[in-house]
Amino acid sequence: MGEHFDILSVIVIIVTFIFFTLALFIKGLTHDILLESAVFLISIKLIMMAYKNSIATKSILKELDEIKKALKDKRA
Repeated sequence: MGEHFDILSVIVIIVTFIFFTLALFIKGLTHDILLESAVFLISIKLIMMAYKNSIATKSILKELDEIKKALKDKRA
């Protein structure tokens, strides 16, 4: 899991899930569950977006390093 998520993302997932579960048991299955579900899903979506951005950044940095290396090789 360390490869896919950083420690802060895991903490946010756990805390959000705990709050969601508490709200489910405290409020029950009322109309407020839709609001709680929406908050939970938004938190997960934000973490997924951060993960995708991390992958894209790593890919861009790798390509930039390859371009930099190719330019150094061409100069030599």
